[in-house]
Amino acid sequence: MADLLFFLEVLIGGLLAGVMYSLIALGFVLIYKASSVFNFAQGAMVFFAVLSFVGFMELGIPFWAALPVTVVLMIFVGMATERMVLRPLVNQSEETLLMATIGLAFVLEGMAQFLWGVEVRRLDLGIPDVPMAWLADTTGIFVSVFDVVAGVVAAIMVIALALLFSKTKVGLGLRAVADGHAAAMSIGIPLKQIWMLVWATAGIVALVAGMLWGARNGVQFALVWLALKALPVLIIGGFTSVPGVIIAGLIVGASEKLAEVYIGPYFGGGIELWSPYVLAVIFLMFRPEGLFGEKHIRRV
Repeated sequence: MADLLFFLEVLIGGLLAGVMYSLIALGFVLIYKASSVFNFAQGAMVFFAVLSFVGFMELGIPFWAALPVTVVLMIFVGMATERMVLRPLVNQSEETLLMATIGLAFVLEGMAQFLWGVEVRRLDLGIPDVPMAWLADTTGIFVSVFDVVAGVVAAIMVIALALLFSKTKVGLGLRAVADGHAAAMSIGIPLKQIWMLVWATAGIVALVAGMLWGARNGVQFALVWLALKALPVLIIGGFTSVPGVIIAGLIVGASEKLAEVYIGPYFGGGIELWSPYVLAVIFLMFRPEGLFGEKHIRRV
């Protein structure tokens, strides 16, 4: 019984972390669906967003006011990125667009540290990082209150965005754009407005992800590399599937925690850091398009 409770405790913790991985991956998927661009700067956007949020509070702006100010800032960053980086490179190769987002990543990283400094900040969201008392007392399973709240917030945002881009006219437009830019424009879909909306949404997603992970790990440059955690999620779920990254995030979160606890001791520990990439490589070998991705056939 104790072993089962411990297994459930590890599994729940992994699933909650997986929801936050899905949130990060969602920013990649939205941009990739709209413009066929892998946004290498998503991690830098996460870092820039949460560092700006903390920076505004350090200037004396209260939490309740700093949050909408930062939301507006990230909407502006997303829209400016689309206008000054993506739009001038329309019809260029995917490699060119990728290099542009890599350059954007360095610009955002440098700007964030120039404006707010390089010191590690602590972000307190007012959520205690202690076990849920009633759950521990009734079941013996110890799950952090912070992990549960962060997982619920991430889940609400992921579900809301999934519904927005699957059940609304904007979502229909996004799917049409994903099928082909020229075809979408030929039937009157405002391509530029769709791109701008998606990049602005990616900026808001980056802020929420940065706040959750910044409160957990501290607001620091290492958040830039947090986006690499989304790569296995994207590979497993598919670069163009919103439901795919949700399921893949849960798979990655649960598998890495379980692997660390049950397999890690045989490797000296620390496999939580690389086990998701092993899983992603296996998917690339047998199902490269991911669970829900579209299979592309190209002439060579």
